[in-house]
Amino acid sequence: MAIHSTTVLGVVHDGQAALGGDGQVTFGHTILKSTANKLRRLAGGRVLAGFAGSAADGLRLFERFESHLESHESDLRRAAVEMAKEWRSDRVLRRLEAQLAVVNSETALLLSGSGDIIEPDDGILAIGSGAAYALAAARAMRATTELSPSEVTKKSLEIAAEICIYTGGRIAVLAVEGDE
Repeated sequence: MAIHSTTVLGVVHDGQAALGGDGQVTFGHTILKSTANKLRRLAGGRVLAGFAGSAADGLRLFERFESHLESHESDLRRAAVEMAKEWRSDRVLRRLEAQLAVVNSETALLLSGSGDIIEPDDGILAIGSGAAYALAAARAMRATTELSPSEVTKKSLEIAAEICIYTGGRIAVLAVEGDE
């Protein structure tokens, strides 16, 4: 049986960013935990990061990404490029089964173990079991409402939880603004 866990959604718009996650961990047809924390504030709170996948692998990625942020003076893009290069070339990191979503008040990036760094055109990204549902809901809300990134993130994850059996209803949202 596979472990499915967490849906993470990031929204960046007008100098504000939010990153949210549901925290559910499911094994087969059983919910093992509904309060897993897979979100972190990095770079003095100016960067938000979340992971989907194996908890041990995700925590290792947080640690590595944070060190790249520190080395590159909190430059999100530069840290992402260095992280992707390391992830792709390091024998241990290459085997990690997790993805990272990272945002600041200007940029949203998805990092994967295959060396991908994806910056969505619309500032909205999602990873994890319910990613497609959360992403669709967030895009619809951004197109039709004036909600803040935090509100879009929370409501979109709630919608995903109504559809995806691997996305739970306990939503956590972190936010950051350009001034912070």
